Amino acid sequence: MSGRIATGLLLGWLLLVFVFIFAPIVASVIFSFNSDRFPTIPLGSFTTHWYDTIFADAEIGEAARNSIIVSLSTSVIATTLGFATAYTDYRYRFRFKGPYLALILLPPTIPLIIMALAMLAWLSWIGASGQLWSIIIAHSVLTAPFAMAILRLRLHQIDPDLEAAAWNLGSSEWRALRSVILPFCRPAIISAACLTAAISFDEFAVAWFVSGLNKTVPVIILEIVQGNIDPQVNAIGSLVFLTSMTLVVLAQLFFIARVGRA
Repeated sequence: MSGRIATGLLLGWLLLVFVFIFAPIVASVIFSFNSDRFPTIPLGSFTTHWYDTIFADAEIGEAARNSIIVSLSTSVIATTLGFATAYTDYRYRFRFKGPYLALILLPPTIPLIIMALAMLAWLSWIGASGQLWSIIIAHSVLTAPFAMAILRLRLHQIDPDLEAAAWNLGSSEWRALRSVILPFCRPAIISAACLTAAISFDEFAVAWFVSGLNKTVPVIILEIVQGNIDPQVNAIGSLVFLTSMTLVVLAQLFFIARVGRA
C-alpha cells in the first residue's frame, strides 16, 4: 500500500510539474485564436485573424526565413563539429584530453548574456558583426557541445574492434570511417542535427546582440511586445513552439531508435 501511495504522489508531482511548465504555453495557443486584443477571460470568438496577420507581414516573413536559414546552417555545422570532436575522443589517446573535452563543453555553461557580449566583441573585432552568418557562427559555437555529447555517447556504444577489423580487411581509414562509423552513428547524427536546429531556432540573447538588421523570429517577438500588447505574439509563439517541439520529438525518436539498436 505504501508503494502505491508513493507512486501516486510521484505521479501527482510530475503532473503538477507538467502543468506548471505547459500551462502558459497552452494559454498562449488558446489566446492566439481569440478575437479579443487583450488576453482576458471570458474569451471572445474564435478567429484566425492573428495568424492571417503574421503570414501577411513581410517583416515577420523575413525573420522566419532568417531563422530557418540560421537553424539549418547551424545544425549542419554544429553536428559536423560535434561528430569530429566525438570521433577524436573515441579514436585517439593524447595528453590533456580531459581539459580538451572540458573546453569543448564550456560554451553551454557560460551565461548567455556573457556569451552574447563576447561574440559581439569578437565579431566586431574581425569586422563580421551584423551579418546573418554571424548568428550562424555564434549559434554553432553554442550548440556544437550538445551534438558532441549525443555523438560521443553513441560512439562509446560501438565495438572498438569493428573499425580495426575493417582496416585488417584492407579498408583505408577514410573508408572505414565512411562504411563503419558513420552508418553506426547515423541515428545519433540525425538526432543531434534536430536538437541543434531546435536550440538555434529558439535562441534569442546571442542572436539579438550579433544579428544587426538581420532579425530572427525571437528577436522580432521582442520588438513587437516592447511598449504594447499585440496578440500576434501569441500566434508567432505558437508556431515557434510547434516547430521546436517537432524538432525535439524527432531528436528523441532517433535517440530512442539508436538505443534500441545498440
